[in-house]
Amino acid sequence: MYQKALIATDLSDACAQMLRCAVGLKALGTTDVVLLHCFNIRDVGTLAPRLMELTGPLLDAQVLQLETEGFNVSSDMVLGLPQIEIGRQAQERDCSFIVVGSRGRSMSQEVLLGGVAAGVINSSTLPVLVVRVKLMEVKGSVVCEMQEACDFLGHVLFATDFSENAQHAFEHVQVLVERGARRITLLHVQDRARLRGHLEDRLEEFNRIDAERLEALKDDLQQRGASDVRIEIRYGIPKKDIVEGTKHDDVSLVVMGRQGRGYLSGFFVGSVSDAVARHSPTPVLIVPMPR
Repeated sequence: MYQKALIATDLSDACAQMLRCAVGLKALGTTDVVLLHCFNIRDVGTLAPRLMELTGPLLDAQVLQLETEGFNVSSDMVLGLPQIEIGRQAQERDCSFIVVGSRGRSMSQEVLLGGVAAGVINSSTLPVLVVRVKLMEVKGSVVCEMQEACDFLGHVLFATDFSENAQHAFEHVQVLVERGARRITLLHVQDRARLRGHLEDRLEEFNRIDAERLEALKDDLQQRGASDVRIEIRYGIPKKDIVEGTKHDDVSLVVMGRQGRGYLSGFFVGSVSDAVARHSPTPVLIVPMPR
């Protein structure tokens, strides 16, 4: 499921640090990497050939960085609209998933580690792993904090609304358990905005039903070898509570569907998955519905 990754790079120092974290992909079974840099046709136009020539050494350096870690790496520079072209290239090259970076503060800023990341999340037909690049201020300048390999199997937080999309995302959690994930938290957030007023008096009933659903997921994971699976139901604002859940107990990866149509329809439509990817301090794997 994770054998071949397309890693999108803007050739910046931030992306070089993201590649250090991406070494943790080996624990998922990733052996092959396509390292892709996409020049935005709206920005470079006819200058693309010259820019490719000038930036080639930067791409070569990042290829070497990954090869040194034992990945089989191919690379390319292409011209197009990055939000679309990254997903298209991943499909054409038979990649299993896409890795993009986010600087966390705003996915509507920056070239790749920003608006492009949000665009890839919302348009890709493949799972997208968003890795947050940590920034710090040194002598008045913003620089990237050095990162080590991400431990994607340490503590996986699965956020579900019990929709079809969430069930598809759960298949990835099953694979992570089979790959050796050590701890799983199954989280469902009762959406206060949707329940308040006309359904709030049924909260206890909803909690009971959803606890049974989570127990069924827990049993499934335990049968696959998981020894530490915990269940959590919250009442609040989904995008805020999911992010809050990432800040406790050393969560190392969040898994969630990109959109859903559960009995609380629209739980994961756009804004929630985007918000979690934007604000989560840990990597987020966003899984679309298969097409």
